[in-house]
Amino acid sequence: MAAPHSPRTDDWWREAVIYQVYPRSFADGDGDGTGDLAGVRARLPHLAQLGVDAVWFTPWYASPLVDGGYDVSDYRTIDPAFGTLAEAEKLIAEAAELGIRVIVDIVPNHVSDQHPWFRAALAAGPGSPERELFHFRTGRGENGELPPNDWPSQFSGPTWTRVPDGEWYLHLFTPQQPDLNWAHPAVRREHEEILRFWFERGVAGVRIDSAALLVKDPALADFEEGVDPHPYIDQDELHDVYRSWRSIADEYGAVFVGEVWLPDAERFARYLRPDELHTAFNFNFLACPWEPDRLRRAIDDTLAEHAPVGAPATWVLCNHDVTRTVTRYGRADTSFDFAKKTFGTPTDLALGTRRARAAALLTLALPGSVYLYQGEELGLPEADVPRASIQDPMHFRSGGTDPGRDGCRVPLPWEADAPWCGFGTGAGPWLPQPEGWGRYAVDRQTADPDSMLALYRAALRLRRCEPGLGDGPLTWLPAADGVLAFARAPGLVCVVNLSGRLAGLPPHEALLLASGPLDEAGRLPRDTAVWLRA
Repeated sequence: MAAPHSPRTDDWWREAVIYQVYPRSFADGDGDGTGDLAGVRARLPHLAQLGVDAVWFTPWYASPLVDGGYDVSDYRTIDPAFGTLAEAEKLIAEAAELGIRVIVDIVPNHVSDQHPWFRAALAAGPGSPERELFHFRTGRGENGELPPNDWPSQFSGPTWTRVPDGEWYLHLFTPQQPDLNWAHPAVRREHEEILRFWFERGVAGVRIDSAALLVKDPALADFEEGVDPHPYIDQDELHDVYRSWRSIADEYGAVFVGEVWLPDAERFARYLRPDELHTAFNFNFLACPWEPDRLRRAIDDTLAEHAPVGAPATWVLCNHDVTRTVTRYGRADTSFDFAKKTFGTPTDLALGTRRARAAALLTLALPGSVYLYQGEELGLPEADVPRASIQDPMHFRSGGTDPGRDGCRVPLPWEADAPWCGFGTGAGPWLPQPEGWGRYAVDRQTADPDSMLALYRAALRLRRCEPGLGDGPLTWLPAADGVLAFARAPGLVCVVNLSGRLAGLPPHEALLLASGPLDEAGRLPRDTAVWLRA
């Protein structure tokens, strides 16, 4: 049944803490080894106790799961591995009763090769209306044996696949993810109807996957490094699409967050104009190394990008695609770059954990909203998934050199001494949990006042009740080299010591929260953060 709705102007999203659920790995309710909606419903109290404002689900739709659900075959059906549409509606309602909104993931750039549209296009043949919904072209070369252009893939490998009748189709990701033709009105109409379908069911927002890739140069011109405009990234026509979407979202009081990877700050800000997307992910901060000058610059640049359009910044340390924070911050190179991922990179987990704790307080004190990936509140490290168990297509398309993204997708540990650490009760999980995974379990950390989970719960509790946190101004304070210190009105200060020395604290009347213990003189050790009442 469709949930009633009425126009709202609530701006909760400007300072929300939004928890990302990767359904396959959150909790298994039916014992088949795959996480599902029943598992999420059973674990909603964990999210309520954590104190998050909303939950973003990566795709839960019908899918062959070639790319973790980002190959959608039917947007109006829940994949049987996860449950049913009725169960999704129950989850949305139950979360709302706990004060938690639901955000769903839309993948507009492409569909699954099992989607009815693409199957019809293959059957219809060259020149058919069905093929106009995608990018089918004849090849180059004497007999059309060469791809129509040389566009690079968002994954490793080719971007064109030839079908038996000789034509080629475009896929910026895997061959099982054919790109849609956004110049076709039926494509635009279908996605507008999909938005309404989910907004009618009480969804509070939509995360837009690969938001800058939808529109392609109609000439399909070859890619030239450094030459603008890029033939398939950030095409101007995209803004017409998002203005249309925004008008629909405004009817329901729903919000958008776009996955927009763009180095140009001015171009990035265009997506956040008042009649387009509400927010966009801040990947500059996510990829930034644990270095004081670089972090300060990333924060300043982010706030400056958003200021001209009045949009709030979003802050994120990790997601389902990148190396987990604890592992990354324990390495010699603490930045993140897909191209640099390799097997066997050494990491100091104790160092990484200390830095991740400090980063949690830093991030949660910044102006705007925060996205928290499942398991970050437990301090999970990147898991070493045995090569024989890896399922991520990034690994296979790289020829086996890229470890892929499965290391951050290993199922969560809930109960230290239960089979599969409480993830499920039946079959082993779809990705194996490493030995000793139980040490990170929710029940064990709940009993430990110094655990990562305890730190996150305390930080989110303070963030909710402190008027100086969330959206609003930030003022940098004088600090020693290697120390970041800033004030949030009224009277709240965050200090993070990234230097190699102990750091004195500014005058304050109360220590609200610390990521680690101070020394006996009340000084801040390295890789430690505090929130102070000034």
